[in-house]
Amino acid sequence: MKRLGLKLSLNDPRWGSDKKDSKPQANEGKKPGEGPPDMEQLWRDFNQRLNSFFGQKNRPDNNGGGNGGRSDLSGMRATAGAVGAVIALIWLASGSFIVQEGQTGVVYTFGKVSHTTGSGFNWRWPYPFQSDETVKVSQMRMVEIGYRGNVKNKQLREALMLTDDENIIDMQFAVQFKLKDPVAWLMNNRDEEETVRQVAETSIREIVGKNKMDFVLYEGRDKVGFETQQLMQQILDRYASGVLISAVTLQNVQPPEQVQGAFDDAVKAGQDRERQKNEGQAYANDVIPKAHGYASRLMQEAEAYRSMVTENATGNASRFKQVLTEYQKAPGVTRDRMYLETMQQIFSSASKVMVDAKTGSNLLYLPLDKLIAQAAATDAQAAAAKAAAQAAASPPPVATLPSDVMPTVEVNRQRDPRSREALRDRESR
Repeated sequence: MKRLGLKLSLNDPRWGSDKKDSKPQANEGKKPGEGPPDMEQLWRDFNQRLNSFFGQKNRPDNNGGGNGGRSDLSGMRATAGAVGAVIALIWLASGSFIVQEGQTGVVYTFGKVSHTTGSGFNWRWPYPFQSDETVKVSQMRMVEIGYRGNVKNKQLREALMLTDDENIIDMQFAVQFKLKDPVAWLMNNRDEEETVRQVAETSIREIVGKNKMDFVLYEGRDKVGFETQQLMQQILDRYASGVLISAVTLQNVQPPEQVQGAFDDAVKAGQDRERQKNEGQAYANDVIPKAHGYASRLMQEAEAYRSMVTENATGNASRFKQVLTEYQKAPGVTRDRMYLETMQQIFSSASKVMVDAKTGSNLLYLPLDKLIAQAAATDAQAAAAKAAAQAAASPPPVATLPSDVMPTVEVNRQRDPRSREALRDRESR
């Protein structure tokens, strides 16, 4: 503005004119602040300064005077061209747009889809030839059916559904989806999210209507969600909506509030029944193996006893035959030997010791240690045989000497050799 030499003072009577005004008489007699400036002179001065800015000068005509009319016309044309160029640049610059990462730009030519653009800086023909719109294709979108924002904010018209066994359930779920075709998403749907919501409601009602109430409430929830997702994808593909269903999440599935108490009681009864069945099965799993083990142990003990009796009988029969053979050879010697062996066997297993006091001996020797050891060995052998018959069913008993098996000694004598009378008799001798 300084280079153009413009003066923007309203109080200047020569506002916009040069100091060397070619027509000073146009502003003669005017004081500062009196009347508006001459607009023709202002426009003429502006053109002159614009021409001087672009390097143009007034050429003198044939009469020696300045070519004022032509310079004014050329100045106006230059000014209009410059303004038009600036406007054209601004108009062309309005066709540039930036597409963010994860988005896709859709360009329309006279309202019809022309092409799509990727992320980054892009350009199109400005309005009214072309227009653009960006769509978020990587964003995970979600619609809610049966509630809005919170499961407590129910939408009963969407949530109540009829099952195959003519029962009503209250179902709330959410659908997550992405866009796989932004052009189809924009051009084939009037209200995009509402379309997805209606398709989800239609699909879930069809799936629930084919199943029983108990199946939907308990064991079939995952299956219902999976089948709903597949059916929704089929419907949306048939509509060419450009939607890809990612997941169908069941938030809340329950009977209506009016019958919630009765259903809770039925559920508790079913849980008690399952608990009792599990307890009975656990008891059976504990008792049946023990019974099988006990029966197997009894069979093994019986088999061992049978084998023992059979072998003893066989051995006794064989020994009897051998003794019979020897008896036939020497009857007297065999009888004496049999008598002595029998008495030895009887006395070895007896718990009483017979002492002959008539021999007159004052020294009495009782081998108690040998008797106790013999009794302990007998008990140990019996315990070992019993443990082998029980097949390790119980830990082997410790070889102890019971009180009822302790050997008892009865001494039949007239006097105790350790008594005082015995000592006196010994001294008198």
